[in-house]
Amino acid sequence: MPRDTARELAHAARVRWLFTLLYLGGLRIAEVSANAMGQFFVRRDADGAMRWCLTVHGKGGKERLVPATREMMTELSRYRQHLGLSALPTSNEDTPLVLPIGATAGNGGTQTCAPLTRAAQHAIVKDVFAGAAARLRERDEISVARADMLEKASAHWLRHSAGSHMADRQVDLRMVRDTLGHASLTTTSLYLHIDDDRRHQETEEKHRIDW
Repeated sequence: MPRDTARELAHAARVRWLFTLLYLGGLRIAEVSANAMGQFFVRRDADGAMRWCLTVHGKGGKERLVPATREMMTELSRYRQHLGLSALPTSNEDTPLVLPIGATAGNGGTQTCAPLTRAAQHAIVKDVFAGAAARLRERDEISVARADMLEKASAHWLRHSAGSHMADRQVDLRMVRDTLGHASLTTTSLYLHIDDDRRHQETEEKHRIDW
């Protein structure tokens, strides 16, 4: 993304963090607006290691814990330092997860502005996908169909991709369900479509009578 001006730098930093939350955290777009940085907290696991988590107040007023991986915490620190904040949030800090450009958090991270709205997030994500699609379309004629598909992508596609990719990498579906905040495994099992396609193809090719 362009980084020639201060605003472009700020926008690039914000986009990187927004995509991290939507894909790596599997957050719904409304959850990005509704939650704050102070909801990150650290705990000690059974082996004594320190683990970061994000408490998310989600759909239907339900609360869930999202594992904040090292990668996510690195990106959080990167974004916060770009904003002039300390690398890690303090407990009960009201700073929104994603801020409008030019907004700042006050002393101690006290919120001095509203979070980036759901509509603004949606517009940013669509714009990024449109830009990526335009570059893909320029490659060759073979890429045009893929570019057309990419141009339709939305923030929810990132969440759906997160679920699909975790299922593909054999993360326990119960863990995927809890991370994404699904009410049941029936919803989470929809992310197994790639495995079902592969299973169907391999059965077709390898399980035959050959009468």
